[in-house]
Amino acid sequence: MSETDQSLLEILLNDSSFQNWASRSNQNDMDYWESWVSKNPDKIETAYTAKSIITGIAFNKVSLPEGKVTMELDAVLDQIKSKTDKKVIPLKKKLNARLKKYTAIAAVCILFLTLGNVFFNGSSEVVHKTGFGEIIDLKLPDGTSVVLNGNSEIKYEKDNSRNIELTGEAYFKVKSIPSTNAKFWVNTKDLKVEVYGTQFHVNTREEKTDVLLDEGSIHLVLQNGTTKKMVPGELVSFSKGNNEVTHQKVTTEIPYSLWREGTYVFNNITLQEVMNNIEHAYGLEVEFIDEELKQQLLTGGIPNQNLKICLSAIEKSTGTRIVQKDNSLILFKNSIN
Repeated sequence: MSETDQSLLEILLNDSSFQNWASRSNQNDMDYWESWVSKNPDKIETAYTAKSIITGIAFNKVSLPEGKVTMELDAVLDQIKSKTDKKVIPLKKKLNARLKKYTAIAAVCILFLTLGNVFFNGSSEVVHKTGFGEIIDLKLPDGTSVVLNGNSEIKYEKDNSRNIELTGEAYFKVKSIPSTNAKFWVNTKDLKVEVYGTQFHVNTREEKTDVLLDEGSIHLVLQNGTTKKMVPGELVSFSKGNNEVTHQKVTTEIPYSLWREGTYVFNNITLQEVMNNIEHAYGLEVEFIDEELKQQLLTGGIPNQNLKICLSAIEKSTGTRIVQKDNSLILFKNSIN
């Protein structure tokens, strides 16, 4: 989001008339903002992002265009090759005489280095890791999509991207391969998820692993040897530390938290638990000035792709003030409310 759009977003979030439009609570305001949106089509995305924050509805994330990284890398490699060729041509005649002399030595060196790579650095492991506050959208070699939340990591062998290890939090859209019926595995410290093609969320925070299934079916193998089969809408939580497992259907009656591609969704979760998610994703420490705020319950959706927007959404939904000081977030009651 550009600085101009960010500035507009903050203005809209603090505009009472816009808030009435978002919540559909005042017909005059609704008429005004519907007209404004129709006359400002270039501001529609910002307007609906602000509306999403106010109403707690998730909005689409912005991802890097497919092929962008490859295109940029190819361009850089072409430049390097061009510069290298220009330097090599004037030296070619001078090197010819010496080349034969050192061919045998070079061959031995190359052989030695090749063997060294095989025996001492033969790892073919691929690692994708995010920093605090960073979200990346990955496409694995088999076609599976993985959205990796902040402070998270996945890794797999180069020749087998359907068997990965996860630390942190991620959302998976596994590509089905009907021709071979190939399985896809997600391994955590607590369990293994076995699937063929489906969509699910995995969170390894808080000394346990939570798995929420959105689509398809999955099979869990827990570290204690037991197995669980999940159907859409179910949540399984397991910790090998205390051997506790819960398996339940997600309904409005039970408390839960989940993360879908850039948005946290909570149902009857305490503000303290919500802020724990912010701590993990952004590497910040949270301090409550008013202790009673910790037990305040929160239900709704909060975008976490941008810390400032995320904190603004929490403030508006809980009636709190959040001040960032260095590496800390300080929460206290909003005296204006």
